Amino acid sequence: MAVARLRRTPRNNAQLAVEHPTAGLNVRKLEQGPLTWVDLINPGLAEADYLRQNYHFHELALEDCLTPLQLPKLDDYTDYLFLVLHFPRAAGETRLTRPVEVDFFVSGDYVITVHSGELRPLTKLFSDCESSPEARSEAMGHGSGYLLYQILSGLVDHMAPILNDLVRSVDDLEAGIFEGGSAEALTRRLSLIRRDVLSFRRIMRPEIVVLELLESGDYPFLKVDPDVYFGDLADAMRQINAELDDLRSVVEGLSDAHQSLTSQHTTEVIRVLTVIFTITLPMSLIATLYGMNLRLPLADGRGAFWIVLGIVGLTTASMLALFRLRRWF
Repeated sequence: MAVARLRRTPRNNAQLAVEHPTAGLNVRKLEQGPLTWVDLINPGLAEADYLRQNYHFHELALEDCLTPLQLPKLDDYTDYLFLVLHFPRAAGETRLTRPVEVDFFVSGDYVITVHSGELRPLTKLFSDCESSPEARSEAMGHGSGYLLYQILSGLVDHMAPILNDLVRSVDDLEAGIFEGGSAEALTRRLSLIRRDVLSFRRIMRPEIVVLELLESGDYPFLKVDPDVYFGDLADAMRQINAELDDLRSVVEGLSDAHQSLTSQHTTEVIRVLTVIFTITLPMSLIATLYGMNLRLPLADGRGAFWIVLGIVGLTTASMLALFRLRRWF
C-alpha cells in the first residue's frame, strides 16, 4: 500500500502539504535536480483533486483543465502561471485541422502539462526524457522556463508538416482547376481546403496573443529571457499565420477562377444547345405544319417532298452562315 508523504509546497517555502500517491491516476512524473515535470493525460476529477491537494491551484484553473477547449489565455497567479493553448492536429479523412488543447502550470520548480495525449511532440519529449538521462538533462537542466520553451518549440515545429500538407493540397487543387478536372470534384475539394485553412487560422490567431504576453511579461521564476525564447516562438507563430493568410488569398483566387471557368463552360454548352435548337426549329416547324390535316401548298404536288426538303436545307444553311458570320460559334 502506497503511503502519502509530506512535501514542502513552492508557496513561500512555508506551507506543508500532503502529496498523495499517483497510483491509479493518469499522472506521470519526472525529476531533474530541483525541477519536476508532471504530465497528466485525459485528467478527471481524481487528477484534479491530486493537483488541488499537492499544488493548491486556483479552483477556476482546475475547472478549466477539466473543461474541453477553453479559450487560449495566460493567467498570472503571482507564484505560478496558468496557460491554455491550442495546437493543430490533422484529422485524417475529414481533412479538417482541429484544435487540441494543452494546459500548463509553470512555477520555479515545476512544469505541469495537462492534455489529451494526441500531440506526438509532447508525448515523445516526455518519453525521451523518461528513457534518456541525457535528454532529461538537456530539457530539464536549465529551469522551468527552458523546459516550457522546449515543449512549446516542439509543438510549434509540429505545425510545419501540417502547413506543408495544406500547401500541397492547394497546389494540387490549382493544377486540377486549370487542367480541366471534374467540376463537381474540384468544387468539393475547394470547399474542404477553404474550411481547413479557416480552421487553422482560427487556431493560430489567439495563440500569438498568448505568446506575446509571455514574451513581454516579467516572470523571474522562469529563469530565461522571455524576449529571446518566447519571442522566437511568437515570431514563428506570426510567420505561420502570415503564410495562412497567403493561402487564404490563394484559395479565394482559385475559387474565383473555378467559378469563372465553370461559368464559361456552362455558357459554351448553352450556346451550342441554342444553335442546335435554332437550326432545327425550321425543320420542326415545317414538319409540324405538313403533319396537320390541312390542305397546304405543294401538299399534293409531285416532288413536294424534295421541294420541302430543299427549303429546309436552304434555311438551315442560311442560319449556319449567319451564325458563323457573327461568330456565335
